[in-house]
Amino acid sequence: MVSTADEPRVVFRGRGFSEADLGLVREIVEGYPTLTRHELAQTVAELLEWVRPNGGTKWRECLDLLDELERRGMISLPELRATKPRGCRTRVPVTERGEAGQALVGIVADVKPVRLEKVERDAERRLWRELVGRYHYLGHKVPFGAHLRYLVWASRPVEAVVGCLQVSSPGWRVAVRDLWVGWDDATRADNLQRIVNNSRFLIVPWVTVKNLASHVLSLLARQVVGDWEAAYGTRPLALETFVDSQRFRGTCYRAANWEWLGVTTGRGRMDRDHARTGVGSEPKEVYVLPLTRHARRLLRGGE
Repeated sequence: MVSTADEPRVVFRGRGFSEADLGLVREIVEGYPTLTRHELAQTVAELLEWVRPNGGTKWRECLDLLDELERRGMISLPELRATKPRGCRTRVPVTERGEAGQALVGIVADVKPVRLEKVERDAERRLWRELVGRYHYLGHKVPFGAHLRYLVWASRPVEAVVGCLQVSSPGWRVAVRDLWVGWDDATRADNLQRIVNNSRFLIVPWVTVKNLASHVLSLLARQVVGDWEAAYGTRPLALETFVDSQRFRGTCYRAANWEWLGVTTGRGRMDRDHARTGVGSEPKEVYVLPLTRHARRLLRGGE
């Protein structure tokens, strides 16, 4: 339903929205004041036919679009629910399952096989949120855009959760990554969603297993392609991550054959307007991992 006759008034995530599209958004927001933001995003995405290759609506991206339109003063959204503000720290449960377990020390061979289990059930979601909220330095935040989460399980000496992973939508504009790919703005907009960001990685602090982290990253590289395509209809071509060099050295990423590209400018990963500051916006080391041959050429739109 995007008008091809009208020039886009707003361009967001590589898609142009005409004045007619924005009028429809305003009509839905103003005409249905009792809908939640989530429900508004689902409705708008369906009416604008903003869908993924698998037919699912881009409702998460539409949530971000609604936020952006409100920030520009173009619409007025209902108040965020106090329990789940997106992009902010959320209340973390404290339960027995999240308490430190028995110390696990050794090498990867001592705990193999290691597996990544996609988080899908409520109990898994609560455990993931608790472990990341209590033991990851950035804590748990409701993520922006598309995302998948995993629990990392070790099989020996007893089966136990030893870590957590999250992959999510890529950073919008990352200078060293865009230079590595060879993107201009238009090509980046067309192909950006074929990069997936490793936005959380935690090995729980009572586990000290040599090379476990790099082994887990290797498992992720093999598993995420199919999982992401099944969930979102797009086959990823590369992974990216941002490492706080004041806290970490990126050793596990280097050991798993990720390529160091350089340093970010120090803005948030979704900051288009150069406005974000504070925790999480400090300069980060940028690493990428191609997931297929000729990934850079394919990301430039090549065959």
